[in-house]
Amino acid sequence: MNKVRDNRSSQNIRSLGRSIPGQVVLVLQGGGALGSYQAGVYQALHEAGIEPDWIIGTSIGAINASLIAGNAPQNRLSRLRKFWKRMEQKPIWSNMFPGFSEKLSYWSTLTNGIPGFFRPNPLAHAGDDYPLGADRAGYYSTEPLEQTLTELVDFDLVNNCNPRLTVGAAHVRTSQMRYFDSRDSKLGVKHIMASGALPPAFPAIRIDGELYWDGGILSNTPTEAVFDDNPRRNSLIFAVHMWNPSGAEPTTMAEVLNRHKDVQYSSRIASQIARQQQAHRLRHVISQLAARIPEAERNSDTVRELACYGCPTRMHVVRLLAPQLDRENHTKDIDFSPSGIRQRWEAGYAHTRAVLDHSPWTGEFDPLSGVILHEQMEVMSAAAE
Repeated sequence: MNKVRDNRSSQNIRSLGRSIPGQVVLVLQGGGALGSYQAGVYQALHEAGIEPDWIIGTSIGAINASLIAGNAPQNRLSRLRKFWKRMEQKPIWSNMFPGFSEKLSYWSTLTNGIPGFFRPNPLAHAGDDYPLGADRAGYYSTEPLEQTLTELVDFDLVNNCNPRLTVGAAHVRTSQMRYFDSRDSKLGVKHIMASGALPPAFPAIRIDGELYWDGGILSNTPTEAVFDDNPRRNSLIFAVHMWNPSGAEPTTMAEVLNRHKDVQYSSRIASQIARQQQAHRLRHVISQLAARIPEAERNSDTVRELACYGCPTRMHVVRLLAPQLDRENHTKDIDFSPSGIRQRWEAGYAHTRAVLDHSPWTGEFDPLSGVILHEQMEVMSAAAE
């Protein structure tokens, strides 16, 4: 997972600290085994001397976020490696039959779980109406994850809020999204587990008497938390995506199942960004119009109230997208094979290094643009030229 840098790249990395346009925010989607891509993204940032000021995560994104926020900077990468090493599902068959080992690994995961993450709950198969209880109603138990996180994450550091940590969870009773934020209250291992409690596989997690499921079933791309923050701040947002919002028309049932998951969990991010670009442009327009009003009128209560709808902040969103691996299918989110974890980690590292080398957030931009989107593939194409 280590790369050799050329001199030009190293010079670019050293100058990054002077070009960061505001707070650094790392936004991490949910996606199970695909989350090793996020670890590669963090490695590239870490090696560039860029530590996030704020991390927002859902599901596996919340787990990775806690491993970063809950450790000192010098220990974060090693703790991520330790966690993902524990997640590895060892190959059952040789590589003589491409695809066969992956299928056996898939069935082994379904049957036996992942040590350090989840294990089967036999009573869940006693019948659909068997009274498991609200805290145990899932096909697997996530008690092993609780033990793993308790060992690898220092929640005293998390609650020091450096970086700030926000994790999203779905309130079971009301279907409302809830963001647990270390800026506002103390976070513990249950908050991280709640964010990753994906039904029906995992049981809901109870916090302050209420049950919560995986936030990804409501919003798997929690960038909205940055846009809606109060007060807003100039930001460089690395939005790390594992599910592809764009894809070809499926022609087989395997392709249908794979595309269905991508559509479901990409969370309409393109339309969300478009709406935020429109809203922030209007806020910039209001700010500029307010500045043109004569001072005597500008200080009136009515004008002040209207001017409050304006906002001069600018947010650069760098969208990083995990690649589709060879023979990848709808089971990719439980592909905890060593090769799958390694390939996605390395891809996250390479993609982020390319983006950092190019630094697309530098330069001149439309003064009315409050949200500027930088697509990873566009950045990498420009860098290649």
